[in-house]
Amino acid sequence: MPRAWFRVPSTRSSRRSRALARITAVTLRPLTSIVPLNERGVRLSRRIVAGALALVSPALAGTDRRAVDGSAPAGVRVRGEWVRARRTCRDDAVILYVHGSGYAVCSARTHRGVTSRLSMATGLPVFACDYRLAPRHRFPAAAHDVRAAYDWLRAHGYSPDRIVLAGDSAGAHLAVDLVLELNRVGQQVPSTMVLFSPLVDPTLSLAREREKLRRDPMITAARARRIVELYTRDADPTDPRLTLRFTEGQVLPSTLIQAGGAEMLADDAGSLARSIRSGGGTCELQVWPDQMHVFQAFAAVLPEGRRAMRGAAEFVRAELGRAPQKRELTESA
Repeated sequence: MPRAWFRVPSTRSSRRSRALARITAVTLRPLTSIVPLNERGVRLSRRIVAGALALVSPALAGTDRRAVDGSAPAGVRVRGEWVRARRTCRDDAVILYVHGSGYAVCSARTHRGVTSRLSMATGLPVFACDYRLAPRHRFPAAAHDVRAAYDWLRAHGYSPDRIVLAGDSAGAHLAVDLVLELNRVGQQVPSTMVLFSPLVDPTLSLAREREKLRRDPMITAARARRIVELYTRDADPTDPRLTLRFTEGQVLPSTLIQAGGAEMLADDAGSLARSIRSGGGTCELQVWPDQMHVFQAFAAVLPEGRRAMRGAAEFVRAELGRAPQKRELTESA
């Protein structure tokens, strides 16, 4: 039986998720409003976020990590790390993961809790891309780096139908941009895409409207927009790589979108799901009641995060099972 395009996975949030939301609302939310958005302030934000994620979103024990510093066929630098959970047993496919946090804050390292759990749940290796960050590197630097990571995986023997593209928040925006850019240049797209709390509208207009209905426990829409503008400043806001324009005839991956009902990007997630479906693609949207932005990152402490990860893994396995296996691994991968 085909999946419904929209699902509410549960009707009541756990005590832990409600407690974490309350703690976040009185700690992280006010803190984000006072840290200056200059290079020094951004560096401080990176340390704060890295420390917090190390506590609540640690990598799974026994995870194997291998740093990568190479180059794509076009000569563009590729940085990131291979993440293989202890029970990873497959190498016929790969997950390309693009981290979020406003194009400015996080890294492959901060997201090891997410990538190690994705690897464990799916049995697949994950390549976590480290792209250049704002404010030092502005649009379209990050988008170019994500494209380079995809080309690098292709050059190392992974065919598009064996690449799962995944990302959260701004990283999800970069993932969708990659798909649309590959369509523009006539190249094959990944077969499957999994997005957590995707940012669709970099102007945060949708988020501001959502905020009128419910306050996000993590950050205000105004503050989030200022962070995103560290990357998009001086760019044309109508640039198709920012507005994510879908047109007829595009080839789109089978997509799963998970968002939290308590986050201001919930409407972004809905907008993206409708765009994918109107463009002829298949998309399942899950909005988890009362969950925060990228709640999957808190799977170590939240039962909803663990269930969401299992659901994402189930989706990936089902989609890869439909795709033919074409894999010729080169020695340097």
